[in-house]
Amino acid sequence: MSTPNIVETDVLIAGAGPSGATAGALLATYGVRCIVLNKYGSVANTPRAHITNQRAMEVLRSLGLEDEARRAATPQRLMGEHVWATSMSGPELGRLRTWYTHPHFQAEHDLASPTSVCDLPQDLLEPILLGAATKRGATLRVNTELLSFTQDDDGVRTTVLDRVTGEEYVIASKYLIGADGGNSPVMEQLGLPLEGEMGLGGSINVVFDADLTHLAAHRPGDMYWFVQPGVGHDGNGIGVLRMVRPWNKWIGVWGYDLEQGTPDLTPELGRSIAHQLIGDQSVPVQVESISTWAVNHVYATQNHRGRVFCVGDAVHRHSPMNGLGSNTSVQDSFNLSWKLALVLKGQADPSLLTTYADERLPVARQIVQRATASNGLMPPLFMALHLPPAAGPEALQAALDTLESPTPEGAEMRAAFDKAIEGTLMCFNTHGVETNQSYRSAAVVTDGVPAPVAPRDEEVYYFATTYPGRHLPHAWLLRGQEKVALLDLVSRGRFTLLVGVQGNAWRAAAADVAAATGVEVDVVSIGRGCDYEDRYGDWAQVSEIGESGAVLVRPDHIVGWRAVEQPEDPTAALLRTMGSIL
Repeated sequence: MSTPNIVETDVLIAGAGPSGATAGALLATYGVRCIVLNKYGSVANTPRAHITNQRAMEVLRSLGLEDEARRAATPQRLMGEHVWATSMSGPELGRLRTWYTHPHFQAEHDLASPTSVCDLPQDLLEPILLGAATKRGATLRVNTELLSFTQDDDGVRTTVLDRVTGEEYVIASKYLIGADGGNSPVMEQLGLPLEGEMGLGGSINVVFDADLTHLAAHRPGDMYWFVQPGVGHDGNGIGVLRMVRPWNKWIGVWGYDLEQGTPDLTPELGRSIAHQLIGDQSVPVQVESISTWAVNHVYATQNHRGRVFCVGDAVHRHSPMNGLGSNTSVQDSFNLSWKLALVLKGQADPSLLTTYADERLPVARQIVQRATASNGLMPPLFMALHLPPAAGPEALQAALDTLESPTPEGAEMRAAFDKAIEGTLMCFNTHGVETNQSYRSAAVVTDGVPAPVAPRDEEVYYFATTYPGRHLPHAWLLRGQEKVALLDLVSRGRFTLLVGVQGNAWRAAAADVAAATGVEVDVVSIGRGCDYEDRYGDWAQVSEIGESGAVLVRPDHIVGWRAVEQPEDPTAALLRTMGSIL
């Protein structure tokens, strides 16, 4: 038997979804040889994930892809009017301003980042990321499936299948990233433990074209929610119309009972679901695809073993509530990629890679629990209407009649129902979950000061702080008359030291550290007469350091260390810090 062909690379990425495509784009940008495997012949063939939050947009901005993403996306201003009704053309029951479009939340949102949430469907996001990856040196292999892998102290040998020719061959890599989705073969072959339950509910997605401008343009939102007879999520009679392109491409979401088996997914079923949600049989509907998906509640308690790391849906699987899935997947790869790059370049000890688990496992657990908690905000709507799950048409109509009746019973129901609608805001507005990751690992060096306590709920509100392990706060600075976001002065795969007016000694310290470690540390001074001026006072409000202090920012926008004031020997302090991280 002949020896199979062997292809060599530094990092093999199994999967070309949001997490795999992000890893490919980042590693290629950092100058790391990598191959991205796509089991299929193209990018995602349905819109799937769509909410792209601030933190994911910051990664795209760091990659120089934000403008391209914005051109493809539906902007925040067209996302927020979430309507509760009996159908798209039926009576409204209430509205919510979601995705931070209420003036109060809009201000909080804008103060947290130079980017904004948008609606960028997965089938449009993936080409942007993969295009950047291949242009910058990554290799993309489509119709190529991972079959198995082995690893030792020197690397990973992965057997893959060319699904066009039927040829099997081996890819030898230093590291393997399993970005292969919610049924991850990499996770399964590693035997990594998962907690939670799969298949908690069944849903149907119908992708279709229909011009609903007359029903949507005056109340622009990315999701419309309908209380209707039938079986929806977790037995609740809720159907959803999700905007894909305003206002002529949609996804209809409806549920089915897993115990009764998967229904026959015909175009006729798709049209009937679309018309039921629209509430008008006369609207022309063209069904593009129909598919099923399951509601899960699962997260990994380990996300790597040896030289193999898992990212994205492989390690956190949950309902789409809060729009956290693809965004967290992008952040997983942002956390891992710079660490792999430094290790592969010999600038960091391989032990740095273990911090990926320390930092991202708590995030996976949190978002799964948050999505599940958000699912639990739907049943109160039916409790307020005194409806059992999967109520029939007669019971629903009786409840709606009571809801509008000028009676004490009607008043009680209206108060309860309005409160229940307001309660569903946490299905969408969890800004703190998106922005308040707090890492504790060997790649974070605290300054001896106790961690600050947020004054408000950290799942709801962003908390700006430069405490080590937290995300660098947003600030607008000026260079001459040019307005510059602080975020744009960091990242690019490098460490950055932010210093003040009295911080000149830090430049020499950074140069000494670069000479000693081989890792460059950019120095950016902020203040009067500095590289960038803080004329708005934004940085002064959030920096939490004095004019002689410094904030060390990691390549993933995370504060790695800070000195409130300049120590007696800044070179020794910075060298000690970098030695600890690397």
